[in-house]
Amino acid sequence: MGARGAPSRRRQAGRRPRYLPTGSFPFLLLLLLLCIQLGGGQKKKENLLAEKVEQLMEWSSRRSVFRMNGDKFRKFIKAPPRNYSMIVMFTALQPQRQCSVCRLANEEYQILANSWRYSSAFCNKLFFSKVDYDEGTDIFQQLNINSAPTFMHFPPKGRPKRADTFDLQRIGFGAEQLAKWIADRTDVHIRVFRPPNYSGTIALALLVSLVGGLLYLRRNNLEFIYNKTGWAMVSLSYIHGSSQVQFVAESHIILVLNAAITMGMVLLNEAATSKGDVGKRRSKSLCWYLFICLVGLGLVVFFFSFLLSIFRSKYHGYPYSKEFSFFFSFLIK
Repeated sequence: MGARGAPSRRRQAGRRPRYLPTGSFPFLLLLLLLCIQLGGGQKKKENLLAEKVEQLMEWSSRRSVFRMNGDKFRKFIKAPPRNYSMIVMFTALQPQRQCSVCRLANEEYQILANSWRYSSAFCNKLFFSKVDYDEGTDIFQQLNINSAPTFMHFPPKGRPKRADTFDLQRIGFGAEQLAKWIADRTDVHIRVFRPPNYSGTIALALLVSLVGGLLYLRRNNLEFIYNKTGWAMVSLSYIHGSSQVQFVAESHIILVLNAAITMGMVLLNEAATSKGDVGKRRSKSLCWYLFICLVGLGLVVFFFSFLLSIFRSKYHGYPYSKEFSFFFSFLIK
């Protein structure tokens, strides 16, 4: 046993430990430093991106469309890292530029940005900004923009392509058209909400108040309303009795009557469609929609009756009973 174990011990004793070559230590040290640097650089990029997104969200909370100069444009749009899309309107809004189209496009752009800012789908993946020519001339020159307004989309990665420039001349600058273009470029769908226009309603309310006030002041002397001679003189003065002749003033009267009927139909449609919208129903009361509905119905009934009376005075033998029977049968069906 001892004789056989001796060569084995000699072989074990003859083995020497293997060490790495002397030149490999600098390589390992360099690799370790490179890994540390890459990890630190990635962390630095993440921190920089978080700071940029936080700053953009703060600006968006103040204004739906924030202004940008050259430094902000290079930092938040041109310089990486960036994981968000940016819609930029290049415009010239200063009075000395006399760009009326820029003002109109800016209004539509504000409507679109407000619709996105106050929607439930709002997130940090899409922002709206604008660059004025007098505040960023260098940006216009850098991007070779020769006309205003111009809308461009800057994607999260890569440079803008040809489709990232909105075709203003062919499509127009409406908020709905811009929203469709943004959906094609970013897959972000924006539902446009336009602010209500109360000018027509206010004018109608003032007219009704004026007429009501005059009738109230003359409440003890309202015989002129029932004076058939006076109404006949008015009709003879402005409306011709023959179906073959029409005065110029009569054409204007018919135009006003049709406009009033159209306004009534618009108010009825507004009351019907807005009532079914949950977002609008929260911001407006049911009484307001009821008031709009009653005003629209009153306009249609009153002015259509007036228009029908003029028609009857000019076409005496027209079979109105057939028209009404056909209309009611259509409603029943």
